[in-house]
Amino acid sequence: MKDIPVFNIAAVERDTGLSKDVLRMWERRYGFPTPDRDANGERSYPAEQVEHLRLIKRLLDQGHRPGKLLAASPEALAALAPRHKRETADPPPDAEALDALLQHIRQHDAAGYQQAMQQRLARQGLQQFVQQTVAVLTRRVGEAWEDGRVEVFEEHLYTELTKRLLRQAIATLPGGGQPRIVLTSVPDEEHSLGLLMVEALAALEGAECIPLGTQMPLFDIARAAQAHRADIVALSFSVAFPQRQVAGLLDQLRSVMPQDTELWVGGGGVTRVAATTGLRVLHGLDDIATALKDWRTGHAA
Repeated sequence: MKDIPVFNIAAVERDTGLSKDVLRMWERRYGFPTPDRDANGERSYPAEQVEHLRLIKRLLDQGHRPGKLLAASPEALAALAPRHKRETADPPPDAEALDALLQHIRQHDAAGYQQAMQQRLARQGLQQFVQQTVAVLTRRVGEAWEDGRVEVFEEHLYTELTKRLLRQAIATLPGGGQPRIVLTSVPDEEHSLGLLMVEALAALEGAECIPLGTQMPLFDIARAAQAHRADIVALSFSVAFPQRQVAGLLDQLRSVMPQDTELWVGGGGVTRVAATTGLRVLHGLDDIATALKDWRTGHAA
């Protein structure tokens, strides 16, 4: 008989994104998960419980409360995703071509995906490629992941291949213009594809972009802005980031940033953020060119 795979608590933490403390607290409070114990008395989680925990984490990221999720059966959890009723919209003009790109990912055909995407980039140019291909395809991949039609590793494959392609395209653009923009995200915000899309469009408009990757501590963001003499710090918040934390983080960052550096924020996680002095909210990729034009007009002197 084939051994059933089991995972220790450190492996479950890595695989699900749920901390060891959370796993232990749920076990005490809700009676789930229910790990066995190995020969050393350490917790040992069967594979089906790990998969159940991954589904719970996905629903937590969508805004559900843990008490409700941990009391629900796997069937009930599956019925909860996706949480949002999507607005009915006309499919994009090239929906079949986008579906073909997604099919490369589902078939784990990295080479085929890259070739097809390079052809679209050459045909569309970088601006249209970002706005009409990458942005639309990213949304479709996210919806497919929520629906369970795309696995986590497939979503990661899409993200990494697309980031590679965008970085290659950005590297061919001239730099050294104005404004100088530091691009990053706050701790616990690991999504970077949105930042790369912003970087590509801003670089096309002649801005000098300074990418710092993701999950940068707030004080280090402020120090980077000062060190690079940045005109703007641009942050991305994904829809998975807890929206109730965004306003407080922005206030804290604004308080330690250089006063003459503007703060721009965008992404699905800033829908409730209001613009204030020194803070600009980008509601979509189309806002980038306008925001840069406004900045240049305001600094023309």
